[in-house]
Amino acid sequence: MKNVLLFLLGVASGFVLAHLVNKDPRGHELLAEVDARIGAFTDRMGDAYREQESRITGLVDEVKDAAAEAGAAAKSAASDAVDAAKSKAADAIDSAADAAYKLTD
Repeated sequence: MKNVLLFLLGVASGFVLAHLVNKDPRGHELLAEVDARIGAFTDRMGDAYREQESRITGLVDEVKDAAAEAGAAAKSAASDAVDAAKSKAADAIDSAADAAYKLTD
């Protein structure tokens, strides 16, 4: 509880001190310069964030495209395998039918 009270007292003291410094023209210039530097810093941070976000978005798009291509290739390979199996099964059935027909003759 004591720490919270000290924290609140420090925040309030900071506001009072900033208000008093802002009344003086030199203090006003100093606070304006600090504000400008903070603004420049936040602008740079925002630009860096947007740049990283665009990089990550590009990587995600590339991964999605690669996954779609891999899925399409796997689907095509599975379809080809099913078709080949059907063809072999049909050939085996025809051969068995021919052999059975020859036995009955």
